[in-house]
Amino acid sequence: MNGVVPDSPRAPAVVLLSGGLDSTTLLAYAVTQGFVPHAMTFRYGQRHAIEIEAARRVARAFDVRDHIVVDIDLRTFGGSALTSDVAVPKDRPKEEMSHGVPITYVPARNTIFLSYALAWAEVLCASDIFIGVNAVDYSGYPDCRPEYVAAYERMANLATRGAVEGTTPVRIRAPLIDLTKREIIELGTQLGVDYGMTMSCYDPSPSGVACGRCDACQLRLAAFAAAGVNDPAQYA
Repeated sequence: MNGVVPDSPRAPAVVLLSGGLDSTTLLAYAVTQGFVPHAMTFRYGQRHAIEIEAARRVARAFDVRDHIVVDIDLRTFGGSALTSDVAVPKDRPKEEMSHGVPITYVPARNTIFLSYALAWAEVLCASDIFIGVNAVDYSGYPDCRPEYVAAYERMANLATRGAVEGTTPVRIRAPLIDLTKREIIELGTQLGVDYGMTMSCYDPSPSGVACGRCDACQLRLAAFAAAGVNDPAQYA
């Protein structure tokens, strides 16, 4: 993975932080690249608030400049097992997870998240927005693909004052996009990430114990095993 260099020492950047494995690795990477991170987390009507607490733990651990939690309610539309009463799929075989778009996909979620991040970046006069999407070991989400990220960046550079005036071009940084989950864990381990802070499960217990059976848990468990690293998460 090639490093990215900010335009100036300690340049500000908006980092989308969910509290999961990928976004925590992303934050650690942005810090090591010399950016001053401003973390943005969403309470969007998801099934549980445990990941919000995980994001807060991660933000504190990395001593981010700002951490804001944005309240929106995607339950208004539903359409996903994460924002409705539809059951989260469990025990799906790997072959099934690698085909089609699953019911855990939240319609337009990354587009909505990036739009909020873009607005904050304008206020901060920040050119760089970091998002932890991954197009290798993932569940088929259409807004995690390289062509999506490239298209959003093109749109952002047509939509903001700084980009149009040539003072603050927009760069959507997705440094994990071509990595496997194993490679993401190996990178995070090199960067000193404590994955015990993170929450990946789509359907954890009220006490924060991961189910071990949803797509996210299965991908995480397999990746830690492949990396030869102990997964510090608690599983049912």
